[in-house]
Amino acid sequence: MADYFGKETPKLGFGLMRLPRRGAIIDTAQTIKMVDLFLEAGFTYFDTAFVYPGSEAAARRALVTRHPRDSFTLATKLNVSIAPTEKAARKQFETSLKRTGAGYFDYYLLHCLMEKNREKYERFHLWEYVRQLKEQGLIRHLGFSFHDSPEVLDRILTDHPEVEFVQLQLNYADWEDPKIASRANYETARRHGKSVVIMEPVKGGGLADPPAEVKKLFTDHAPDASPASWAIRFAASLDGIVTVLSGMSNVAQMQDNLSFMKDFRPLDSQEQQIISQAQRILGHSAAIPCTGCSYCTEGCPQRIPIPAVFAAANLHLANGQTGQARDSYRAATEHRGLASSCVACRQCESVCPQHLPIVEHLKACAELLEKS
Repeated sequence: MADYFGKETPKLGFGLMRLPRRGAIIDTAQTIKMVDLFLEAGFTYFDTAFVYPGSEAAARRALVTRHPRDSFTLATKLNVSIAPTEKAARKQFETSLKRTGAGYFDYYLLHCLMEKNREKYERFHLWEYVRQLKEQGLIRHLGFSFHDSPEVLDRILTDHPEVEFVQLQLNYADWEDPKIASRANYETARRHGKSVVIMEPVKGGGLADPPAEVKKLFTDHAPDASPASWAIRFAASLDGIVTVLSGMSNVAQMQDNLSFMKDFRPLDSQEQQIISQAQRILGHSAAIPCTGCSYCTEGCPQRIPIPAVFAAANLHLANGQTGQARDSYRAATEHRGLASSCVACRQCESVCPQHLPIVEHLKACAELLEKS
């Protein structure tokens, strides 16, 4: 494997988007234990963002105030979509620095670039701003996260050769999905000579509990390997990868990830063939490909817990567990909006990184889960 930016970085990163919670509050004690296990195993890359509720402050409490600054690397992001003005957008960096107490960021990303917001990043002069931050030593490496087509990615990388890495949604289920275009986007980034940080390797947890047919495929080959291990190792086996971000939500998930990534072994040829079989199976799955990022929920006027609704529906759609699906749906929507309460305002669709037809899916979920 040729040298590239980030080659020496350990290939498991800790994504701080889905930290353990007690109700609405991040479970600091469990997060501290997870951080310590991660560092003790020799891993260093932590990823947060301005828009992840409570995440940057949790990074300060669990990581920054408890460990030497040179023992870890920290990434965070600036999201232009929530900024009404250029000043407000720039203010995000100052806020992130204060929340984390990190002093500087090892990696700083413009967040969730796509065709519909990239002009705003340009109009607010944010590329110039982050270059200035780098010149001042407040950020060490510059990148962006991306959710769109390879054509859009090619234009951004052509216009901004100063970028050192790109963060892409990449997993074996989305490898050939025309909406996500994992393979095509990965190949575009590598063609430009850019290193890749991988997000959603387990597709919001969906590949940790895949359809029964996929699970059996994996278990028949390696009875003791978790489904998540197949997904993360698939991503980490690619060339030019800085690290693979796993959004671990409890100590058990951390321990599982460390068990197969501490002495990481790329997929061998037989395992690659098994992944290909899993891809063919998933190509016929009826499951809603929601990753549970929850970007859609904050502005929902009906307070519908959209990712939880889709997760409940997928118990039926992917595994035929109709009773469990309805029980899960009732629990998720207690004191919240029902799928049938959707008013089709489509604000959710405007922010969905997966470009899902959410309104259409909610109608189908109401038919499936609300009628006896």
